[in-house]
Amino acid sequence: MMPLWLVVVAPVAIAVLIAGAGSRPVRFTRWLAAAGPVLALWAGMERLLAGHGESAASTAGSLSAEWLVTAVGPLGIGLAADALASVMLVVVGVVATMVVVFSTGYMADDPAQPRYFALISAFSAAMTGLVLSTSLLGLFVFWELVGACSYLLIGFWFTRPSAARAAVKAFLVTRVGDVGLLFALAVLWSQTGTVSIEGALAAAAGLGTGLATTVALLLFLGAVGKSAQFPLHIWLPDAMEGPTPVSALIHAATMVAAGVFLVARMWPVFEASPTAQLVVLVIGCITALGAAIAAVPQTDIKRVLAYSTISQLGFMFAALGSGAWIAAIFHLTTHAAFKALLFLASGSVIHGSGTQDLREMGGLGRVMPVTTATWVIGVAALAGLPPLAGFFSKDGVLDAVWVHAPAAGVVLFIASALTAFYSFRATRLAFGGTWRGQGHAHESPLSMTAPLVVLATLAAALGAATWWFAEALGGHGHLALPIAIASSVVAAGGAALGWSAYGAGPATDDALAARLGALWGSARSGFGVDAAVVAFAGAAERASAAASSVLDGTVVDGVVHGVVKVARWAGRELNSLQSGEGQLYAALVGAGAVLLASLALWLGR
Repeated sequence: MMPLWLVVVAPVAIAVLIAGAGSRPVRFTRWLAAAGPVLALWAGMERLLAGHGESAASTAGSLSAEWLVTAVGPLGIGLAADALASVMLVVVGVVATMVVVFSTGYMADDPAQPRYFALISAFSAAMTGLVLSTSLLGLFVFWELVGACSYLLIGFWFTRPSAARAAVKAFLVTRVGDVGLLFALAVLWSQTGTVSIEGALAAAAGLGTGLATTVALLLFLGAVGKSAQFPLHIWLPDAMEGPTPVSALIHAATMVAAGVFLVARMWPVFEASPTAQLVVLVIGCITALGAAIAAVPQTDIKRVLAYSTISQLGFMFAALGSGAWIAAIFHLTTHAAFKALLFLASGSVIHGSGTQDLREMGGLGRVMPVTTATWVIGVAALAGLPPLAGFFSKDGVLDAVWVHAPAAGVVLFIASALTAFYSFRATRLAFGGTWRGQGHAHESPLSMTAPLVVLATLAAALGAATWWFAEALGGHGHLALPIAIASSVVAAGGAALGWSAYGAGPATDDALAARLGALWGSARSGFGVDAAVVAFAGAAERASAAASSVLDGTVVDGVVHGVVKVARWAGRELNSLQSGEGQLYAALVGAGAVLLASLALWLGR
């Protein structure tokens, strides 16, 4: 059994090697970046197939150590792979490997390749460490390392102002959620005396409803930031400023999935709080529907996929809020395959057409046959059309939510229809009709199309693993036939409408914009949430400046300056006593002695 420390340490060492080797041998060293993800895939599959991981205490290749010693007790860190962690290892391994292979073609002419592939390897190490951590302390450290790598990758082309701003925005917005996670860790430690995940979960039932709700909501705040849920979703659309393979790696399959993983990992805490579950369900539904609507009018192919990712993550959180964490993780897994496929396919489209504006594409189906075929499989899986993987995983989510809260189920069905609509709208604009761009579009090289074929195969076939997947995580897989039929009809209807409505190309957008007016513009801008958050942040900054002026400038500085003035006044008055006359000094000493003697006699009565 592969030791788990190797899965984390190896990609770190490889990152240092790639960065240190520089640009001259990068055509060879860049392939080393795939070694870390391959090791993660190997370790995950090895444990899943061997049946390890019945609990978080699984010891197959595990590692533990004391990091800090405190007055309360030692703070430990460690690595272990239960079934949930093993699934995540496979997800990270497959997607990151395909991203590295794709990037060898996509980034071939970039002079900063050593930095790029070193960061990809470091990100893989951070993500595998996150999913393998046996303590909240270790999880938080790797959680922050994932955020740091994401910041560096989003801002990879940092000389471009928009990329630099997007990186800073992603870093700051996700930090808001991270504060919640840090407070949750502190509360759990103070109440349970341990930062061990296993120990904290064992004590979850004894926390009491109020405390469990507090901890669960703080954990969820961390998940909202990382997984781009309302209202902290605003960083993800702008994060598309990074290289397209980065979007596939970070924002389609791994980093944004960390929040879903966190809630699933800490599920007993949420199970102890119906209030927290309700909050998760409501936020998930709002995000799923709102982001699906916002995806419809987007003209940038990557922004369509970005809002789609936000929406699908909302589906996962709705499932978690309904108590179906296994369904949420299965949808996370299938989503990793088809959304990574779609992002990489969009990268192939951008590489072959020279644009990422859907209005400047068209007719690519004839000149990019491999990219077109794999893209269609991806959008069909995203829409939930049978028998592709998204159909089976979304069925589990819809069934769980419908049973738990029918009103929320209706919201997700509407979001599903919109998902199929915007997916096939983008497909018709990019691949149907005639070429509207400049120059001549062409198919991408084998290094870019081969990963698309692999991911398309997974997006098509993963549904067959529904029952095995559920049993591996300790559940029971099933297909809810009425929900499956209803979701298929909804998906097919949305797909047909999206394809047929855009037979006229971008002119359909103009017609809808004229008919819907402000609603269309509002949806395209994400309903102004971004602007509202910026306005709130500006107001908070101004309030802080005013408070600083009053409290610090007037009160604090006033007290300090007052003390200085009193000291100076006292110094001037007392200075007159220093006359140099011995008779005056003797008189003062005598007066002082009489005063002290009188005081002593009075106190001794």
